[in-house]
Amino acid sequence: MRNVIFDFGNVLVRWEPELVYKEYFGDEAKAWWFLRHVVDATWRNRIDAGESTAACTAELAGRFPEYREAIELFDSRYFDMLTGEVPGMRELLHELQTSGCQLYGLTNWSMETFPEARRRFAILQMIDRYVVSAAERLVKPDPRLFRVLLDRYGLRAEECTFVDDNPDNVAAARRLGMRGIVFTNADNLRKEL
Repeated sequence: MRNVIFDFGNVLVRWEPELVYKEYFGDEAKAWWFLRHVVDATWRNRIDAGESTAACTAELAGRFPEYREAIELFDSRYFDMLTGEVPGMRELLHELQTSGCQLYGLTNWSMETFPEARRRFAILQMIDRYVVSAAERLVKPDPRLFRVLLDRYGLRAEECTFVDDNPDNVAAARRLGMRGIVFTNADNLRKEL
């Protein structure tokens, strides 16, 4: 194993928007409903693909005026949704680096928030070769985003292992010829690697 490519959210840094929305709504079921039906994956992917958070928020609030305040929380409390490093991952990255593995990152993330997140979380600074979806205006699992990373760093897919908590993204990496691992926790990842 020469090259390991990591997703960042919920692999290196915990991203837990449900905590903010449980607090806001005072109801766990309502929070999950809101995340699945209002600020859903399709809407979040627009931001991760480089659209302005303000423009996406205004458009969504126009469709769901009764949820305007809750929708605006996605931006105003974004950094409260990042709740710390994923346990054990800093140590695993260090082990991989010292064993000679090359580490890369491929993340769906907005360029409006990624630089600040990278500044706040030292674990993100451990990987200095990465591709951020918003900068490329593409999101995983689009194979073109994977190819950006491979081309930029001169990597061969068959020499890469891709780690992501989203099975669809892992399946996309496998279709390109990478080894793919669905992330659950650091201990399981260590065993699979």
